[in-house]
Amino acid sequence: MIEIEDLEFRYRQGPFRLQVPSLSIAAGAQVAVIGPSGGGKTTLLHLLAGIAAPHRGRVVVRGTEISALGETSRRSFRIATIGLVFQEFELLAYLHVLDNILLPYQITGALQLSRQVRARAEGLAERVGLGDKLRRPVRRLSQGERQRVAVCRALLPEPPLLLADEPTGNLDPGTLDRVIQILQEDAAARQATLVTVLHDHDLLRRFPEVIDISGWGTS
Repeated sequence: MIEIEDLEFRYRQGPFRLQVPSLSIAAGAQVAVIGPSGGGKTTLLHLLAGIAAPHRGRVVVRGTEISALGETSRRSFRIATIGLVFQEFELLAYLHVLDNILLPYQITGALQLSRQVRARAEGLAERVGLGDKLRRPVRRLSQGERQRVAVCRALLPEPPLLLADEPTGNLDPGTLDRVIQILQEDAAARQATLVTVLHDHDLLRRFPEVIDISGWGTS
């Protein structure tokens, strides 16, 4: 599913540099990524998603070398292939919960909105405890509720690759367990690959594979 070779990434400003000599993640794997704050965990997910491009090396996802694609092609690949839970959620505050979950279908012709898709969106909201808030603007939600909306949005298109950046950071313990369970169950049911950045090391026991990126990022 994922292959990285001889990767180096630097930001235009600042001394930070991420180096990944080699990384391989099998299709259907469920992987937790850990490491120090500022060590490059989010940057790694952005490289896998094609949001960022490396200065050197190869990033291959599902047989496509996304590091060789232009920005427009990377975006098209991302929409069709990857479900993303951003650390900052990236929700539209003026839209209500359901429209934020359906957003991937409303911004591209690559995904076709249907009655079945809408029903799946409502079902996902129910599973994370937001079934009674579908018409509520996200600006009126708590941080934890917004995080659950972001999880639903990522799961809705049933992508073969799920990338989640600290998806439990704003959740209470009970909801936290439920959200991780939903991500893992959804991925397992479709044999999708799940890569999750975690700050809560108590959750590592839930993941069969852990990648510690300590030492990959330097500044």
